[in-house]
Amino acid sequence: MTNSTTDSLPVPRTAEVSRDTAETKITVKVNLDGTGKAALSTGIGFFDHMLDQIARHGLIDLDIHAVGDLHIDGHHTVEDVGITLGQAVAQAVGDKKGLRRYGHAYVPLDEALSRVVIDFSGRPGLVMNVPFKSGMIGTFDSQLAYEFFQGFVNHAFVTLHIDNLKGENAHHQAETVFKAFARALRMALEIDPRSIGVIPSTKGSL
Repeated sequence: MTNSTTDSLPVPRTAEVSRDTAETKITVKVNLDGTGKAALSTGIGFFDHMLDQIARHGLIDLDIHAVGDLHIDGHHTVEDVGITLGQAVAQAVGDKKGLRRYGHAYVPLDEALSRVVIDFSGRPGLVMNVPFKSGMIGTFDSQLAYEFFQGFVNHAFVTLHIDNLKGENAHHQAETVFKAFARALRMALEIDPRSIGVIPSTKGSL
């Protein structure tokens, strides 16, 4: 005799992935159905702040610990966190049955406004247009935002379009991008109650 209550419980969408190279040592834990809790330690303060936006506004529990060659610069750490987070999300999302698949969001912060659109297509692709007004945001090289999202896209197997539509302050530009990414991710990762158990593609696979 089956337990109908147990059988009806959703499968936890969680994952833990580690990456250990000569340049970085990273562990990422995700819970896609979390409450936005975050435990973050990358050695780059502003980057931690941006990852916190992903957790908080994406309602994803994130535990990310990274030790990298920051004596060189932040490139390897930021890129490898993107890679490892992408791997963890891909693992946690599973076969994508019932997934809304698409997500989009506009987020403002004072004078800045960004738009992010995401598709769990199974095909990695990034188009990012963010004309940062400053090269550095604290100790974070603004060019590394692209490297983070490229790493994520390549390993989460998503199509991602990021546009900063307005902005004069680089901190505001980055924050609107990461918040909009979080909101779009949250929408795409939701389970559609009208498509439970159905893969959201006419091909039958993603």
